[in-house]
Formats: sequence, C-alpha cells, structure tokens
Amino acid sequence: MNRTTGDHEGGRGRDRDPAGRARSARPRDGLGRPLPYGAEGVPRQPEGVVRGPGETVREAQRLLDAGMPFHAHEVFEDAWKSGPEAERDLWQGLAQLAVGLTHAARGNAAGGARLLRRGADRLAGGRPVPGAYGIDVGGLVAWARELADRTEGGGPVGVDAAAEAPRLRLQDAPQD
Repeated sequence: MNRTTGDHEGGRGRDRDPAGRARSARPRDGLGRPLPYGAEGVPRQPEGVVRGPGETVREAQRLLDAGMPFHAHEVFEDAWKSGPEAERDLWQGLAQLAVGLTHAARGNAAGGARLLRRGADRLAGGRPVPGAYGIDVGGLVAWARELADRTEGGGPVGVDAAAEAPRLRLQDAPQD
C-alpha cells in the first residue's frame, strides 16, 4: 500500500493499493472500524478472491463466528462479483446481512436494522438458487428480521457480533 502526496488527510496523501486504486491502508478492528496508522489491527480480507460456493460459506461462517461480520461481508462481496449473475441476489443479500450485523454491533441500531431488512428482502424476493448450497435462506431471513426488530427496540446499544452470528447452513446440508 502506498500513499500519494496531497493536502488532504492531515497533509498525508491518499492511500493507494499496488494497482493505484484508492484504498485505505489504515489498520481496522474486528468490526472494520479504522484505527490510527501504526496501531495493531485485524488482518484484512484480500479483495477479489475467487472461491467456490462451499469455500465462501465456510470462510464467511468462520469470520461470523469470530465476531468479524465486516470481514465476512467482504467474502460475500467477492462471491457476488465473481459468481454467476443468477446468484447475485443470494450473495448480495448475505453481504447485506453481514453489514447489518456489523452496524448493529457498532451501535448503529437504525442503520443495522435497515441493512438487515434489506438483506432479508433481497434473499426472500431474489432469484432462487436451486439448493442454495445448503444455505438456510428461510432461517436467515427470519434471523435478520428478528435481530432488526430487537436492535431497533431500544435494547442495549450494540450487539455482540459473535453471539448473534447466524448459522448459514441447514444442519443437514452437505459440507462440499
């Protein structure tokens, strides 16, 4: 990651990746919040990784279970960008659920609830994916709507992302 020169960001130039695209080099915490330069952060997910559906679900579940939904959203984002158009609603909906959980964990109740509902609506109303790779679409829709209601219900600010992590697959789904 390089920095170009400029007058923004307190005299620092804009962070760039090796291809020259703007990309923040600041370390991030487990919920994806930027930390000060030089702070110890959580390793970021590499962008543009092409994984099979089974690997995508396994990696995203690992990150969700670790309380890192922001990073799980990046895994789902790679799947929607590299996968077939017919599966776009599935992967985008899952990415929106992960971002919704991220916002809810950060204490942004309104934003978290909105994204959880948007993801649930995309999953419920999107183009069906036969078998959906064993993903419990109906269970995830119900989980997201329930968490959205609870988050907006005036409960404690912020949720525990690891404790609230959904199970992506049906119990008897093959682990391809």
